[in-house]
Amino acid sequence: MENDTIAAIATPKGWGGIGIVKISGSDAFHIAGAVFRPGRSGSAMEETTPPSLRPEDFKSHRIRYGRVEKPPKGRIIDEVLLSTMRGPHTYTGEDVVEINGHGGPAVMRTILELVVEQGARLADPGEFTKRAFLNGRMDLTQAEAVVDVIQAKTERALQLAAAHLEGRFGTVVRRVRSVLTDLRVRLEAGIDFPEAVSEVFDRPTTSALLEKQAKRPLARLIKGFRNGRILREGLRLTVLGTPNVGKSSLMNRLLKTERVIVAPVPGTTRDLVEEALDINGVPVILTDTAGIHPTADPVERIGIQKAREAAERSDLVLFMVDGVRGATEADETIYQVVRAQPTILVINKIDLLEERAAFHVPQKWGHLEQVYLSARTGEGIDRLERAIANGLDEERRHGHGFSDVAPNLRQKDCIDRILVSVNRLMDELANGSPEEILAIDAKEAVEGLNEVLGDHLSEEILEQIFGRFCVGK
Repeated sequence: MENDTIAAIATPKGWGGIGIVKISGSDAFHIAGAVFRPGRSGSAMEETTPPSLRPEDFKSHRIRYGRVEKPPKGRIIDEVLLSTMRGPHTYTGEDVVEINGHGGPAVMRTILELVVEQGARLADPGEFTKRAFLNGRMDLTQAEAVVDVIQAKTERALQLAAAHLEGRFGTVVRRVRSVLTDLRVRLEAGIDFPEAVSEVFDRPTTSALLEKQAKRPLARLIKGFRNGRILREGLRLTVLGTPNVGKSSLMNRLLKTERVIVAPVPGTTRDLVEEALDINGVPVILTDTAGIHPTADPVERIGIQKAREAAERSDLVLFMVDGVRGATEADETIYQVVRAQPTILVINKIDLLEERAAFHVPQKWGHLEQVYLSARTGEGIDRLERAIANGLDEERRHGHGFSDVAPNLRQKDCIDRILVSVNRLMDELANGSPEEILAIDAKEAVEGLNEVLGDHLSEEILEQIFGRFCVGK
C-alpha cells in the first residue's frame, strides 16, 4: 500500500477561492500529465489544444498555468495552477503534484475523481504525513506535531506545536536516548570483559550522569504535559459561587458579550453554560454554574450537583464571593469543595467598597490567590485575566521551555514508563546490582525512547496515530 500513488483534497470542505488536490507517489507526474494541459498566452480557453505533458517534461519545484481536462475528449473542468515537486525533496519524500483550482466542492470532487480514474488511490487519513515519517522526512514527534499545528487555537498553542514540528521535543528525547545507549554499551562491555569493568563503568559517576541528563529532562517533560494539554485543548475554567454573587456578569465580561442572562432574582442560571475564549494567549473553556446553596427545588439541586462536578473536572476554579456582603457560611461550604484544587479567590463588587480591607478574607483562605474586581464595571478584569494565564507554570508564562513539554498522552505514557526504568536503574546502581540487571533496565529505557520517536512501531499503532489526522494531510 505504501507504494501506491495516493490523492486527496488537501483544503477544507466547502467553498473557497482556492482548492488543492494533492497527489503523491511514483505515478504522480504520469497522472498529472493525463489530466493537465498547459495554457498559452495567458488563456486556458484557447481553441488550439496544447500537447499533454510527459513525466520527464515536469521540472521540480515549478508552477505551470493551464487547465484540467477530462480524457479522452478533453472537456475542460477548470483553469488551474499545477505545482510539481520531485522526491526526495518534498513533504512525503516522493514525487508530489498539487493541482490548485477554484475551491468549490463540485470542481474539487471532479478533479479528484479524474485523478483516481488515472490510477491514484484515495489517501487514508494522515497518509501523506505517514509517508513523510516512513520515508525519514521527520520523526514521529514531528509527525504528531502536524495535527497540533492544524488544530492550534491560540498563538501560544501554535508556538508550542511549531517548536515540536521543528524537532525540539525530539531533540530532547534523542539526547536522553544517547546517554542511555552509551550506558547500555558500557554495561554490556563490562559483562563481556569483566576484568576491565572498573575502567569502563564507574557507578557514582554514572548515577550522577543519569540524574542530570536522563531523570531530570524526563521529569520536566512529564511536568510540562499539563501545560501542553492546556495550550492544545484549552484550560477548563469553572466559576463557582453563591446565587447572585455575579458569576454570570463575570462570564459576560470575560466574553465581552451578553452571553448569559443576568437578573437580580437568585437561581437564574440552573444549568452549565460553556463558552470558549482566548485569555492572554491561553485557550480557555469557561463554565458558568448554578449558585451553590441549600435548596428544595429539584431542578436547582441538579444544577448545583453539575456545578460541583464541573469544578472537579476543572484545571482552575474561580471561587467568587460578594465583597460587600463578606464571607458567609455558604461561601465556606464552597471553599471546602475547592480548597484542594487550583483556585483563584475572586472578590466581586469592589465598586461598592470604600477600600479593599473592608472585605475580611478568612485566615484559612489565605493560601488562595486573590483578585479584587467589579464584574459590573470591568475594573480588575485585566488582573484576573493575567492570573488565569499564569495558571501555566513559570517557564510557560514567559514563553520559554516549549521543548520541555510532552505533547500528547501517548508520548507522556511512554515517558512515564521510561522514567520508571531510569529510577529503577539508579536504585540498582546504588544497591550494587550486577551489570546484567542494569543492562536490562537500560535496554527497556532505550526501547521506550525509540517508541516515542517512532522507531520499530507496529503498523497497528501507526494506524492509530495517523488516524487522528484529516484526509489530505
